[in-house]
Amino acid sequence: MQVQEELQAGLMQSPRYIERLPETPPVAERAAWKLAFRTPPQLPIFTGSKIEDEAGNPLEVILVDADTGSPALLPQQAALRVEVVPVFGDFPPDGREDWSADEFQRNVVKEREGKRPLLTGDVSLTMRDGRATVGELQFTDNSSWVRCRKFRIAVRAVPGTTCGDGARIQEAMTEAFMVRDHRGELYRKHYPPVLADDVWRLEKIGKEGAFHRKLKRSNVGNVQEFVRMLMVKPDELRAVSLRPFVFLSSERGLVSISELVLMACSVSWGIIRFWATA
Repeated sequence: MQVQEELQAGLMQSPRYIERLPETPPVAERAAWKLAFRTPPQLPIFTGSKIEDEAGNPLEVILVDADTGSPALLPQQAALRVEVVPVFGDFPPDGREDWSADEFQRNVVKEREGKRPLLTGDVSLTMRDGRATVGELQFTDNSSWVRCRKFRIAVRAVPGTTCGDGARIQEAMTEAFMVRDHRGELYRKHYPPVLADDVWRLEKIGKEGAFHRKLKRSNVGNVQEFVRMLMVKPDELRAVSLRPFVFLSSERGLVSISELVLMACSVSWGIIRFWATA
């Protein structure tokens, strides 16, 4: 028995044994403050395109109390320097809500060799009154080359800066998302569409497809002209279209393309309860 115990103790001291021990995540320093995005970014995101929030406004970063989530009450003259960085979409692992500054740094994504910085624009900001606006921000490369094929946008306090009390400030991060090449944006559909959009931005109307070409010959170039024809000359629209009332699925169930357009444009046109019938 004594020989077995001595053998086991010797194995535990072996370098081979030590190397195979599971890695223990470092204990994250408790943060007193957190950075947060007021509103998530609008998706999808394409390379070279301006990143905005879901309402079409510039992203806004705020400082909040880590325990209550309430906006931080800082002295009026207090300023905090922060920077916007890209991180891997699979960080943090296992859905953790806390991480150390070192862990965060290891998951900041560096640009590919010979490429421009991955994020460009207003990447260095000064927060005043606990808030800062990211006026311009773009990705210069897509996310297909990273291990998880997704990025997150993160904001962190510039290393060495604090809120004056020396406490750690936890980084803000968006949800993970794919960044697509800008060439895909050339054919992206808009929802909801606006009246000034090209008509091919609507679902089921392919750019330079047969339906699109027929609409152009009938002087229907944008959504407004499509809606006008739908309301004033529905029979003419039926004659022009290969399948003007194609049904597609949505959260409301099956609706026609014409109904979907009217739903999207109802506010702009003052149409409150108008439904097209095929």
